[in-house]
Order: sequence, then C-alpha cells, then structure tokens
Amino acid sequence: MTGQDQQQAAVVENEAAGHGGLSQAELDELVASSDTGARGQQGPVGAFIAIVALAWSLFQIWIASPIPFMLGFGVFNDTEARSIHLAFAIFLAFAAFPAARTKVQLALGIGVPVILGILFFVSAKEGTPVWWIPLVSLAIVAAILLGSPKDRIPPWEWALAVVGAATALYLYVYYKDISGRVGAPILQDFVVSVIGLLILLEATRRALGPALMIVASVFLVYTVLGPYMPEIIAHKGNNLSEIVNHQWITTEGVFGIALGVSTSFVFLFVLFGSLLDKAGAGNYFIQVAFSLMGHMRGGPAKAAVVSSAMTGLISGSSIANVVTTGTFTIPLMKKVGFSSEKAGAVEVASSVNGQIMPPVMGAAAFLMVEYVGIPYFDVVRHAFLPAVISYIALVYIVHLEAMKAGMEGLPRAYTPKPIVQRLIGIAFTIAAICAVSLAVYYGMGWVRPAFPATAGYIVFAFLTLVYVGLLWIASKEEPLHLDDPNAPVTQLPLPGPTIRAGLHYILPVVVLVWALMVDRLSPGLSAFWATAYMIFILLTQRPLMAMMRGEGAFGGAVRKGVSDLFDGLITGARNMIGIGIATATAGIIVGAVSQTGVGSALADVVEVLSGGNILAILVLTAVLSLILGMGLPTTANYIVVSALLAPVIVTLGQQNGLIVPLIAVHLFVFYFGIMADVTPPVGLASFAAAAVSGGDPIKTGVVAFFYSLRTAALPFLFIFNTDLLLINVDWLHGIFIFCVATIAMLLFAAATQGWFLARNRFHEGIALLLVAFTLFRPGFWMDMIYPPFTEVAPSEIAAAAADTPAGENLRVRVAGVNDLGDPIQFVALVPMGAEATGDEKLAAAGLAFRQDGDKMIIDDAAYDSPAQKAGLDWDQEVLRVLKPASVPSKYWMFIPALLVLAGVVMLQRGRAPKPRRAEA
Repeated sequence: MTGQDQQQAAVVENEAAGHGGLSQAELDELVASSDTGARGQQGPVGAFIAIVALAWSLFQIWIASPIPFMLGFGVFNDTEARSIHLAFAIFLAFAAFPAARTKVQLALGIGVPVILGILFFVSAKEGTPVWWIPLVSLAIVAAILLGSPKDRIPPWEWALAVVGAATALYLYVYYKDISGRVGAPILQDFVVSVIGLLILLEATRRALGPALMIVASVFLVYTVLGPYMPEIIAHKGNNLSEIVNHQWITTEGVFGIALGVSTSFVFLFVLFGSLLDKAGAGNYFIQVAFSLMGHMRGGPAKAAVVSSAMTGLISGSSIANVVTTGTFTIPLMKKVGFSSEKAGAVEVASSVNGQIMPPVMGAAAFLMVEYVGIPYFDVVRHAFLPAVISYIALVYIVHLEAMKAGMEGLPRAYTPKPIVQRLIGIAFTIAAICAVSLAVYYGMGWVRPAFPATAGYIVFAFLTLVYVGLLWIASKEEPLHLDDPNAPVTQLPLPGPTIRAGLHYILPVVVLVWALMVDRLSPGLSAFWATAYMIFILLTQRPLMAMMRGEGAFGGAVRKGVSDLFDGLITGARNMIGIGIATATAGIIVGAVSQTGVGSALADVVEVLSGGNILAILVLTAVLSLILGMGLPTTANYIVVSALLAPVIVTLGQQNGLIVPLIAVHLFVFYFGIMADVTPPVGLASFAAAAVSGGDPIKTGVVAFFYSLRTAALPFLFIFNTDLLLINVDWLHGIFIFCVATIAMLLFAAATQGWFLARNRFHEGIALLLVAFTLFRPGFWMDMIYPPFTEVAPSEIAAAAADTPAGENLRVRVAGVNDLGDPIQFVALVPMGAEATGDEKLAAAGLAFRQDGDKMIIDDAAYDSPAQKAGLDWDQEVLRVLKPASVPSKYWMFIPALLVLAGVVMLQRGRAPKPRRAEA
C-alpha cells in the first residue's frame, strides 16, 4: 500500500536479473525502503525514530480507546487528531526516508517547490506580503541539494522534519483562533500553509515516489491557472488566500476525509496486523496452508495463494506480503516444476489480491464508508463475494498450470483416509463450528441484557478461558518454525498438529470480526478492542507457553513478550508513514476538485470521449486507474480516481438507463487501483517477487497480469450484474449466486489460460468464454429474446403504474436541468407500492403531473419522497415510461450454456494428459 519507488524498482530489477535472487538482507532492505523507510534501523538514529514511532502508536491507541472519555482528559476532536497524526507522519517521513539522488528525482524535488513558489507568489491578492515565499522555496531546494545520506540524519533533514511537523500541528495549537477567522487568513496562516504544502509534497516524494507529488502539484497549478485552461475545463482561478483557506486551514483539503479515515480507522488496523504478525500468526498461516494443500497438484503454489490470502487479512502491503510469504513459497513452487517467472507471478497475484479481502481491505474499505455513506458492515458484505471468487479462481489457475506441466504435489507424511471418511470428518467439523458459533452468539445475546454492568468483564473472562485452553492445546505440539525452502523436501507437516499449534491466533481476528459484524461497533472502536486483546496475547503467550511446557526461563519469556509488543508497535507506526502521507496529499487533489468544480467539467470531457457509452466510460476509468496506479499507492489512487470519476460514472450511467450503485463504482475503481501493483513496467510487487525468484521482473509482471485478468473482469461484471455484490439479495439467493459465479469465473480462467481438461483449441476457448459470460449475465441473452420492459406513452403513466407489481420499479426517463442549469436527460427508478390504482401508486411515490399539450410534466415531487430520492423534480418533462414486462426467468439461459460446456468436456476428455510425480 505504500510507495512505488521507480529507482528502487530498477535496482531490484538489475540485481534480480543478474544474481538469481537477492539475499534475505537485501530483501529486508527492499521492504524497508518501500514500506518503513530505509534509514534509521539501528544505532542512535534508529532508537530515536523507534521512540517517535512508538509514541505515534500509543497516541493512536489512546484516541481510539474509550479511556479519554471516561477520564475526561486527553479528548481530541477530529481536526486536532488529524493534525497530530499528520505531524507524526511528516516527521517520520523525513527521518526514515532519505531523498533519492537520481537526476529525475533531483529535478522533480527542485522543480516542484520552485514552480509552486512562483505560482503562490503571483496569485496572492494585492496587499498580502509575499516576499518570504521565494525564501521558503529556496530553503527546501537547498536542503535537497545538500544531500541525504542513508546512515544518518543531517541537520537540514532534521529542520525539514521539525518544521513540517510544526506546520501540521498548527491546526491543533491554534484551533480556537483559526475557527474564528475561517475564510480570512492572516499572514501567519499564509506562511504556515505554504510551508506545510511544500514540505508535504517533498515528504510525498521521499516516502511514495514522485508520481503522487506530481499529480497533486498539477492540481495546485490548475487551481491557480484556471482561466488559462482549455475552455471545457476552465474556471475563474483561485488566489493564494482561497488556496490557503481551502487546502490547509479548513478540513476541505489536506485535513479532509481521507486523512480523517487514516487517523480514525486505518492506523489501528495496520497496527493490529503488525502485532498479529509479531505474535507469529503470519508463519502460522503459511504452515497451515502448506500442511493442507502442499500435497495437491502444484501444491506449493496453491498453498502460496491461500497463505497470501490469510496474510492479506493482517498485512496492508503488497510488497511486504510478497517478500514475507514468497521467500518460503517461491522456492518450493520452483521445486515442483514452476518456472521462476510463474512462481513469482503466482505470489504477486495472490499477495496483491490480499488488499481486496475483507474485513480490512487496506484503507479503501474505511474510505468507502465515508465516501459512499454506508455502514462498514455493508462495505464488507458487498466486497466479500468478488474477493472470495477471485482467490478461488487463482487457486484454479495454479491447478491448470500444474496440469499443463503434469505436476503433482509434495509428498505427505501420512496415508490419507478414504474420501467418505474425510467428507464425514469435514461435515462433523463444520457442524461443530456452527454449533459453537450459535452457542456463543446466543450466549452473548443472553449475557448482555442479564448483566449489563459487568457484561464486558464476563466476555473477557470467557475469552481468556478459551485462550488459555487453546494455548494448552498448542503447548502439546512442537513449535512452528519456517523450514529452509531450498532444502530437500522429504515430507509435508501433518495438518492436525500444525493447525493445533496456533489456534489462539484466531481469537483476535474473531474479536475484530465480532465487533464489526455482530456488535456493529465503529471500525475504530472494533480495531481498538482487537488490538487491546492482541496486546494481551503478545504479553502472555510466551510466559504461559513456557509454564505449560515446563521450559523454565519465565523471566526471559516475559521480556521476549514485551520486546515483541514494542517491536509490533514500532513496526505498525513505520508501516503507516506512507499511508498517512498519501491520504494527506490525496486531500490536496480532492480539495482542488471541490474548489474548482473540475468534476463536472471532467464529466463533459469523459462524455465526449466515450460518446456517452457506459462501457467506454468504464474502460476509460480502468485505464486511468492503471496509469495513475503505476506511480500512486493503492489508497491514493483510489481517492483520486473515485473523486474524479465515480460521480461521472453514476451520472452518465443514469443518463443511459443503467442505474449503477455508488458502492459498485467505488469497488470498480479500487480493483483497478490494485492491478497497478502488478502491471509492468512499474509494479513493484512484481520486482519484489523477481528478486526472490531470480526471474526476469518484466516477464514476472506480464505473467502476473494474465493471472490477474480474473480480477480485471470482475469489476465489469458486478457493474452490470450487481447481484455479485449481494445488493438486495437474500441469503439463499446469495448462495446460489456464489456457486454460479464461481463456476463462471473458473471457466473464464480456463479460457484465458488456454487449458481446461486439456489444451484448448481456439473454438473451445471461445465456447468457454461464452459459457462463462452467460453464467455471469444470463439476462443479456434473455433480454434480446424477451425485452424486460414495455414502453408506453408518457400520458399512460398511471396505467403503467397500475400494471407494475408492488415492490418493483417503474422506469421513467425525464428531461430537465442539472444543478448548473444545463439541460440533462436521465432515467429514474420509481418504486411502486401496493395501492389499488395507478394514480394512488404515483401519489404514494410523491408524484403529481400536469398535461401541457402533448407533454407530460411533473408538477410536484414531494419532499423526501421516493420520487425525489430517485432524482425527480417539478417541471421535468416525462419522455419515456417503461413498465416491467412478464418474461421467463433469465436462468433458463443456463441450459444452453451447460450443454455447450458439456460439449467442450466431451471434446477434451480424450486429450487430457496423465500427471507425473514431481521429485522431492
């Protein structure tokens, strides 16, 4: 989730191509340079940075907890908390990330403060003192030219760190004074804001690479030079006073929603993942995946997918995920027959997709809560099905690759039970889990009302008993250690002992999911309780395990637990540097969009380029996300593209008769944002995987892109078939959709990978694509045969309403004007009730009409009525009325699709190759 440093990528590419893989020390340096900062890992500087990072984590835990409200001390409002959060991020960005010395980086570092300094200078209103602006620009340029060593922090870097943090803290220190003069900044506001913007952009260049800095600078230039832009995107232009007020002094720009989400939610989730990893959960997930799946065809690759999916629950970084799991999985994939590039590509595709896996989803899920305006539970519900289907499809792609090469898995250390016995065991396990889940759910439901004052203590005592019990079970097993993946593999670990050795790692995840999904607590409070419980586990697991195993050295175990806790708190904070900087800088872009009105202008540009075609608009959005994502971290990419194009897609879709839910558009943008971590030539995850495998980075990225085509196809599918997002779908229908969509995605994977039961011939690949498309969108073909709507004249709208069943929508196309007074046409969905007549149904929806010659005009759309919520208003002209038609179920189209699939199976069965056993 952190930066795309092109210089570092080039270094990794050269070393990977020339040395057959990097050493562990070099891999650690790669992760540090891209995620936590390459400077200050050891020595006095490292100790100081660690203290600051620790203070940041403790501050975030404090403001997320209920303790300040209970004590009435240390309570910060949103703006104050964002100010302190950004101060920590800027300070650590300069302390931990040295400035790059390449010519391009140097030119950008010098050019941006100079150009923006000139623009700020000339845009100031007459009478505003601006003599200090050139001095600020020159001071930043001088600090860059003086150099930035990796092994120490020179005085000018300290100055940038301290001044940058001070400008961020300005809103906290002078909050009351500023609130009394919003819109009328004084000279002090000008100085702090200009310095803050320039230093923030330099911090962005260091921590995230130049791309986000360039994009934000372009938007600032556009804010000033609006009158000189092409007519279609021109605006009046904003002076320095307006920029300062909008971007820094208020919460419209840098200190806006994105930074607020980073402050309130994201930090705690990143910290939770860091603590869980320090406890040993990452190693546990890898070992469990290998014990369960290592024996299958291409087993190590399938285990890599599953372990990366589980690690993605606790890791927000694609690069860290690749290196953490890849150092173990990639050599084992190569051992069973995968090439270096394919082994790296599997790891890249699975690690990057960790960002779409609920419940954490990087920072995007929490941003969607704010931008879309729906509860966090609904975001997770909508995102769950596509994420699971995507991972299942990736496991199947690995299976196909193994079939192509005739591979089998690694040898098992046991004789498998008969299939019937295994199925009975699985069914019993599922039944036991369901029984325990129901008992816990209803038990909690009884405890809360029965003991309202002490329920929290009772729940904690119950959790502690379960935790001690699971630790006792784990103490009977051998400790889990990562084996050397390059050593000969004689046998896989036993699944039972491996699973039992770390069941207590599941408890903090259960606490998090329970708080989010069952108690429906806020994401921030849920993450706090999960983090608090994780801290409890970190401090106690080693001492308790030592006691249960009779190992002695109790004091050493306690010290090691405390050390793990501090390491987790420090690592979590360092992992947040890039995210904090990215959300603040993305706020500049969002602020410029709201200040200049470029969003509506961009809608006109997109409409012209696409010809109003919704599919063309989606393709343009996908391409823009990929291009921006080549240099922007996923979070910043999502913020920028969603701010620019999400409203455009919804508006133009409505004008073209396609009602696209806002959450579907935001997920569409997010999916293509993470694709950029894969796509050459900049995808750093591909370079990291190549560094581990010793393969060619560009080839690894290309193969990973083809493996990720399923991720690129899903957004287009759920835009046109929102059932995939479980929108207005009951649970039984949801299970059916999951099964059908999974089969469809597997067939799509088989078609794009050129292999099903055997190598596909051209006509077989086309047939599989058609079958997959039909299973995903059966209504596409049925609508051609039986149109789903019947058009009636506008004057017959009352009769059409009478014929529309209760609970369904009457589609009304109207012409009117938008908020700017420009002519507009769009389609509105008006829900119909169970009233007796059409006139009564329309009245209940809040609509009244008048006849004007041969035109039907909306005379009134009642306030807060279904009609007004659908976008209808008085004086709009009704152009078309479409009522639902009685048509056969779209699922009848599955019959010809399955017949075609059966034909492909019959053609390929005779050509299917026989597997061979891979050497250990």
